[in-house]
Amino acid sequence: MGPRFEPRTDSGVPGPRYVSGLLDRRDDATGPLPEPAWWFDGSAHPSARHSAGDDDPGRPGDAPRPDTQHPSAPLPPMPSGVWDRLQPRTDGPVDDDATVAQPVGSGPDVFGDHDGAYGPDDHPADDHDLADGRTDSWEQTGGLDVIGSHVDDEAPRGRRGRRRRDRTGDGLVPGAHDEAPHDDRGGRRRRRPWAVLLSVLVLGGLVAGIVLGGQALMGLFTAEDYTGQGTGDVQVRVQEGDTLSDIARTLVDEDVIASTGPFVDAADGRPEATGIQPGVYGLRSQMSGAAALDMLLGEGSRVLSKVTIPEGLTVAQILERIATETGTPIEELQAAAADLPALGLPAYANGQLEGYLYPATYDVEPDQTAAQILAMMVDQFTSVAAGLDLEGRAAAAGRTPADVVTVASMIQSETRLDEERPDVAQVIYNRLAQNIPLGIDATLAYGLDKSGNDLTVTDLRTDSPYNTRTRTGLTPTPISSPGEASLEAALTPTSGDLLYYVLENADGTHFFTADYAEFQAARQRCAQAGLGCGG
Repeated sequence: MGPRFEPRTDSGVPGPRYVSGLLDRRDDATGPLPEPAWWFDGSAHPSARHSAGDDDPGRPGDAPRPDTQHPSAPLPPMPSGVWDRLQPRTDGPVDDDATVAQPVGSGPDVFGDHDGAYGPDDHPADDHDLADGRTDSWEQTGGLDVIGSHVDDEAPRGRRGRRRRDRTGDGLVPGAHDEAPHDDRGGRRRRRPWAVLLSVLVLGGLVAGIVLGGQALMGLFTAEDYTGQGTGDVQVRVQEGDTLSDIARTLVDEDVIASTGPFVDAADGRPEATGIQPGVYGLRSQMSGAAALDMLLGEGSRVLSKVTIPEGLTVAQILERIATETGTPIEELQAAAADLPALGLPAYANGQLEGYLYPATYDVEPDQTAAQILAMMVDQFTSVAAGLDLEGRAAAAGRTPADVVTVASMIQSETRLDEERPDVAQVIYNRLAQNIPLGIDATLAYGLDKSGNDLTVTDLRTDSPYNTRTRTGLTPTPISSPGEASLEAALTPTSGDLLYYVLENADGTHFFTADYAEFQAARQRCAQAGLGCGG
């Protein structure tokens, strides 16, 4: 289908007019039109004045006028903006391509020198420049990238695509990456030497930290350790409740071992290591961890004095034994024995130490004081008494705990055989119940500070609260330190009406009876046997 024409006349009467069709192709017979004046003087495009309803009412507003519009005509101008600042070429032919941009002038007026003129050095890059690859003024993509570079500072900047002003010329150096900070005018500064020095120092510090940290970490896996059995003598105290790690730290503090690791490692897999008892141990300086552990677990390493206090000793006898066994001055022990509140006596002791220093074997350490030693013995008595429920059972029998301890001290002094102790207790309780003097010579000997074998007939008539031959009832205090068997017998005597006992054999066996005549006959036999039976 070819073009269609409609009749059109210039007078407004309808005449032939060209109408576009589907196969609307025709040769351009006129060639390129010269640039219209509005392109240079900035006037509005003619098509802007021809809208629907203009001076030609018979033509649609968007149809081109054949006499003014041609398909090869220049494009309409861009909207007002940076493009308005482009200047026409003044150094070339007028008919040159009007769309080729010119470089801007130098100085703060990037897009013009206020007067719209170029300086003598303001010229675009020629073809030779582009051919040589020089981009002193323009990028190879054309001048459009340069337009608007004056607003670079207002847009986000990255390390790529930043451009800095050529300090030797008036243009911009494209693609140059500026690593210096901005100045106040949007320019760039080179990095200062002190910034480089600071970077080097920071990097050096990081490297040093990594090296030192690595050495410290390696130290955790390669703990220091001495070699050999050490030298000299060092006394180390293991406290109550110390763990293996606690002991190891103490050994490090005393320079027995170099570090805790080897000692703890040596103890791994040795169950006996957890049984190290509190006390003072004799070791050596600068031992290996394994050697120190072996010495702690060995015999004789614990530095202490073993003191055995047998049953039936008085306080005076006990103090003498402690002084002999430990080297503690007797004066210090006597002073400590007089300071009763410091020893932790039970309330029912009524301020009496006799009978409450429990007989047992004690480990006395070199630096323990006299008061600590005696307090340890009192504490042991309290522990045994609690195990026997001394207070509860005494109350159940109608007795005081102090009376039970006193009776137990008499039982302890009257027999050496545990199986006889309940019978001795029953004799004492029966005599007390019948208000009969106990007749126990050990009490008189205690009052006279003598041995029972040294008593004389005159001694037997001594007026003393401890003379149970002439007085009824219990003595004012216990007469010795009873053991657990005597305390138990005092709490659980046998039954019956036993009132007498007398030594029967050299092995310490006694004859018990409730009949006075039988007692007299047994007593005669004891005297004949030379067993020490008195009159």
